[in-house]
Amino acid sequence: MLNNLEGQRIPAVTFHTRKEHEWVDVTSAEVFDGKTVVLFSLPGAFTPTCSSSHVPRYNQLAPQFRENGVDDVICVSVNDAFVMNEWKRSQKTDRITFLPDGNGEFSEKMGLLVNKEDLGFGKRSWRYSMLVRDGVVEKMFIEPEEDGDPYGVSDADTMLSHLAPDCDFPHDVAVFTREGCGFCVRAKGLLNEAGIEYEELLLNRDYTDQTLRAVSSRISYPQVFIDGEHIGGADELSGWLEQQGQKTTRSAA
Repeated sequence: MLNNLEGQRIPAVTFHTRKEHEWVDVTSAEVFDGKTVVLFSLPGAFTPTCSSSHVPRYNQLAPQFRENGVDDVICVSVNDAFVMNEWKRSQKTDRITFLPDGNGEFSEKMGLLVNKEDLGFGKRSWRYSMLVRDGVVEKMFIEPEEDGDPYGVSDADTMLSHLAPDCDFPHDVAVFTREGCGFCVRAKGLLNEAGIEYEELLLNRDYTDQTLRAVSSRISYPQVFIDGEHIGGADELSGWLEQQGQKTTRSAA
């Protein structure tokens, strides 16, 4: 039975971290006391679900967490400081804090250290998230005890919806561009002026014209997609922004 520590204090441990080229020990009191913290823990750095979904979405929604009173968003894994720091760099997640639980002490005291020897992982953390206020666990979302690596309740959207039920979520925007395209520059400028974050995909670096034809049936640039909807080029984007009143967020689905 996995532990749920709601209403209890965070266990006292010391996290052995690295900053620049020095070891820096950080206590759980320093991390949690006097703060509101969202923490999510996962089985391992560089693993598929953790790298493709869990970490990126928390990083994307970090501004919304902070707008709703969260001081820090923290990712914990039973990995050493070198691995966690390299993972953070590779993920380009500058909005959240990575804490190494190299010896599994924190996960064990949370009652969420599990055996992953069948995968060659040894002891690892079960996947969960929690909201902590001034060192006391207010809410936990623990993945169900099922085979494999379930991922359905410890995600960033679930936590943000719990913290702020009426919170608007940022738009998900992708812009297909090519080098030397003035219309692409205009589209990106429109999004920047509206304060809407986007992911840019550059022709022959991130995709080919075959990819663009497959998803949009067009080969003109740019092609903008917002929240699963194909908007079109710069002119269509301008019209969409006017229709939306340049709103930078959307309601939760």
